[in-house]
Amino acid sequence: MSWLGPVYKREHGKPQPYIPFGPFHLRFPFIHYRFEIADYVQGLLMCAVCLGIIPVLQEYLGMPFEVAITIVILNGFFYLWHAHLGDPVVPGWITPAIPLLLLWLKTFPEGVARMHALIAFEFELGLFALFLGATGLAKKFVDMVPDALKAGILLGAGVAAVRLVFEKGGRFDLYPWTITFAIGLAFYILFSNHFKTLRTKNVILKYISDLGLMPSLVLAIIIAPILGELPWPKIEWGFTIPQFSTLWHEWTPFAERIGFPPFHLYLEAAPLVAAVYVVLFGELIQAEALIDEAREFRHGDEDVHYDANRNNIICGLRNIGMSMLGPDASMCGPLWAAMQVVECERYKHGREAMDSLFGGVASFRWGTFTGYFLSPIVTLVKPILPIALSLTMLIQGYVAVRVGILKARTFNDLGVAGIVGAVLISRGAGYAFAVGIILCLLIYGKDFFRNWATYDKTKDPVFNSRISMEG
Repeated sequence: MSWLGPVYKREHGKPQPYIPFGPFHLRFPFIHYRFEIADYVQGLLMCAVCLGIIPVLQEYLGMPFEVAITIVILNGFFYLWHAHLGDPVVPGWITPAIPLLLLWLKTFPEGVARMHALIAFEFELGLFALFLGATGLAKKFVDMVPDALKAGILLGAGVAAVRLVFEKGGRFDLYPWTITFAIGLAFYILFSNHFKTLRTKNVILKYISDLGLMPSLVLAIIIAPILGELPWPKIEWGFTIPQFSTLWHEWTPFAERIGFPPFHLYLEAAPLVAAVYVVLFGELIQAEALIDEAREFRHGDEDVHYDANRNNIICGLRNIGMSMLGPDASMCGPLWAAMQVVECERYKHGREAMDSLFGGVASFRWGTFTGYFLSPIVTLVKPILPIALSLTMLIQGYVAVRVGILKARTFNDLGVAGIVGAVLISRGAGYAFAVGIILCLLIYGKDFFRNWATYDKTKDPVFNSRISMEG
């Protein structure tokens, strides 16, 4: 026993030891969970993906590299909150919504105005998530949003992510061959039916599959210089020194040149906040499904449950904190889906492989946090950071479009979703919500207030007419 609480050993079927703290379950490494070396080492390498937001901060906000990596480090510290406050997830960006935020930010001139817009948006998103989590209203809010509108938001986010890479003068034009080969490998490993068949027969291929984006990043490091699209990395030894003073005095609302945003920006950001929250909630549902599946696979040897309200509270506090201490275009999301899958798969192998899911996800995030400070790792991946971001955007675009289409329950939903997605990309979230609501009212009439989760699509006249034509 320890004055902080019991050591991490637990009885079969019981929760992992913790210290009760309001809605949170406090856990400390080596005391309340076993430190998992394999997950920590993987985190050291996968910090390259987190560093991928640096080119965005440089391009859209004009931040120097030293300030941008300081923001990544600060965000990495907040990542640690989840596992240590009782949330068994690998947190990450709100990746599908990044293109939507960037499109909105581009409507403001670079400089103070754009920083004000980002601060107002991120603070309001954090406050909204905190309120919904604390009151337990998160699910009710999302249930009120019609499926057609949800599908349109996800569809628009997916197309915007792909557009971010392929727009004229964009990253594909700068690094066409590196992106082509790297994304080809990533799609083959992550989504190919052929590779899924092979990985069940080969231990090495299964391990490669568990690494997610890492093989593609390694490939990019090698082939980009060979193809002449990027330089070879110049490895530096030592440690990253965060520039917290510069960040505080030049890039936060407390800086004299920045200040706090005017009130009208919070009103302008509201439609985008609502759209981003729909994306965020979709990730909450995905996290719950992954954890429930992993728990059942372990036959209940650990009582581990996912609390969406607690996740909302932590995400809300993270976004509020970042808006004040280091405004970040990646936003503070509830889940890094690819790595959560990897962690849950390792967890399924039993207590010898991973004693507790909390230990696995916490050790992984300790690994990424350590990696930010190690100059050899940072300098190794620095040249291919634009490639890392491009891979993230293209994969997220693929998933967002797929999930968005599947959200539509009827042919009418698909039609509305297409219009909403197009308006979202071309005119922003405010217009998209207005157009989506008007279309749903015109098409569904009184059914606009239906129970969207249980709506019977066979009652949809377009669905029935299509079925009769096919018959």
